[in-house]
Amino acid sequence: MTKVLIVEDEEGLQTILKYNLQTEGYETESVLDGKKALSVIAQSCPDLILLDWMLPHMSGVDICKSVRQNHELRHVPILMLTARGDEADKVSGLSIGADDYMTKPFSVPELMARIKALLRRAGPKPVPKSKTFGDLKMDFAQKQVFWQGQPVHLGPTEFRLLKIFLDCPEKVFSRADLMKSVWGDSIYVEPRTVDVHVKRLRQALSAAGALDLIRTVRSAGYALVRPQK
Repeated sequence: MTKVLIVEDEEGLQTILKYNLQTEGYETESVLDGKKALSVIAQSCPDLILLDWMLPHMSGVDICKSVRQNHELRHVPILMLTARGDEADKVSGLSIGADDYMTKPFSVPELMARIKALLRRAGPKPVPKSKTFGDLKMDFAQKQVFWQGQPVHLGPTEFRLLKIFLDCPEKVFSRADLMKSVWGDSIYVEPRTVDVHVKRLRQALSAAGALDLIRTVRSAGYALVRPQK
């Protein structure tokens, strides 16, 4: 499911945006604080960012600049929402890396159309041949995982599970998130099944010397983290 991250400090507008995006079939995540936005952007791996210009602690302009300087994130489309309607402001927003710009108040149907156009232009996310997280490497061509250059022996389900964690390191995934991503909506599995496969993944990583990579977050789920030194 396509994920849209909403960075907007007006709670009423944020609620309207979430409702309309979810009605259109998008997954949404939202944040009110500009300073917090960067860490959420890195963790949530959005497909598009709706970014307010004026935010507490850090402006949308600075967030946009930072995203465009990040190799892992610079391909993510950014649509800026702002009350600043001067042409000079629009030129400024586009010049620092925003893909589109809308002035408040705006038409929700037009916003939805622009979001679809941006996603269409962006196309699918580039698929890397491999992905690394510290000493952990996943080779997608070989369908193999390595820890410090040595193979980690995983079953197909554990491989898919680890790929989800690697796509968004440090993000906490609920059991429901993992069930949907690994097994899909058409197959029913019990939450306990997720725990069993996470345990198997941990055992395989531990056997290869990769200790404490999967953290249990009480009442929330699981996350891939860097091991404690």
